[in-house]
Amino acid sequence: MKIQSINPATLETVAEYDIMEDGQVREILEKSYEQYKKWKKTSIAKRQQLLRNLAQTIREMKEETAKLMTIEMGKPIKQARAELEKCAWTAEVYADNAEKWLAEEKLDADGLKHRVILQPLGVILGIMPWNFPIWQVMRFAIPTTLVGNTVILKHSNAVPGCALAIEEMFRKAGYPEGVFSTIIATHSQTEWLISQNQIMGVSLTGSTEAGARIAEIAGKNLKKVVLELGGSDPFIVCEDVDLEFVVKNAVIGRTQNNGQSCIAAKRFIVHESIAEKFAEKLGDALDKLKIGDPLNDDVEIGPMANQGEFERIQSQLEDALQKGGKTTAEIPEIKGYFVKPGIVLNPKESMKVVKEEVFGPLAPILTFSTDEEAIAIANNTEFGLGGSVWTKNLERGERIAREIEAGSVFVNSITKSDPRVPFGGIKKSGLGRELSWHALREFANIKALNVYEHK
Repeated sequence: MKIQSINPATLETVAEYDIMEDGQVREILEKSYEQYKKWKKTSIAKRQQLLRNLAQTIREMKEETAKLMTIEMGKPIKQARAELEKCAWTAEVYADNAEKWLAEEKLDADGLKHRVILQPLGVILGIMPWNFPIWQVMRFAIPTTLVGNTVILKHSNAVPGCALAIEEMFRKAGYPEGVFSTIIATHSQTEWLISQNQIMGVSLTGSTEAGARIAEIAGKNLKKVVLELGGSDPFIVCEDVDLEFVVKNAVIGRTQNNGQSCIAAKRFIVHESIAEKFAEKLGDALDKLKIGDPLNDDVEIGPMANQGEFERIQSQLEDALQKGGKTTAEIPEIKGYFVKPGIVLNPKESMKVVKEEVFGPLAPILTFSTDEEAIAIANNTEFGLGGSVWTKNLERGERIAREIEAGSVFVNSITKSDPRVPFGGIKKSGLGRELSWHALREFANIKALNVYEHK
């Protein structure tokens, strides 16, 4: 069985890859488990050095890998390079903080010595999506291997080239064979892996539906899961803002990665006194973005990653128009899965662009009159990944932010991830946390060590 990598800008086949045989998947699992027995004994100093090597290797492979990302899933090439630089930086952050973040915790209790120590669990399976094909793998794999686990990656079949490139990065950086392994596999092979005793946890980034399915399988097999799922992030704009500043950030927040980001600004909740001006300025700014071949440095909007995502955006756009919405977005008559970014006015709660996750460059604009109303609109969703509040009154901004039901909320900044800050969602946006020292505890045995005097 083979899978094809399709360039969404040209609709041409990039390459074909063989799905691994069951025996190959079993062999990779066995090698990963055998390596785990050795890797868990590797010193922190050695792991730190390998992380620094990894950062250097990512930078050395940046241009070729950025081009591969762009060809396989349509990300503008400048953003692909930035994604890789962020991966390298993350490796350095964990290298710099490894000793502090992995240090034993001292406790006072009724014995002579009480410590909390972190120990690895075994082989951890990562199931990753296509939209940030290197970053989402690295943000999981770096802390997971630093603790002492080994990793098997089951990447999206839309980006098989990227999946193999990541394995090459770890190999070139000097990691022992089996610390990081990539499989190109079917759903049934993935489910089989989760059931195996060597697999001690699963990290999935993807849709809410995929998360529910993996959580069900993992639960039946009593495996720990970390799930980073969909989002419908609110972008709340108060009446006291500098509109030029906010609109500039709104464009980035909505259209980064062609709008295909879990933490993209999805619902613009704007004070009624400035809503008309905001809509006009945002609509104009979106209209000026350059659409085209994402391999060109000056292109800002590339295609949707695949036919399924393209058709979903079409459906959401048609639904909004049928229910009385107005939009400046459109489907241009050019080859490829392109969508011209635009705002959606007069959105209703029943519209798909409001109640569903919008994984493309559509910007529905809702209005509010009081802070309480803004908070209520923001929380009126099944998702809870991120959000942002925009105001010159920082006290007001923080007060609103504290009431938003989400894993990360920003005041006067777009929602973003940072290796120094925990990242994840609540409600149907997921379980667990990635990044910072919190990630090191997700796939670790948080062991209590207690020593008492022998009398």
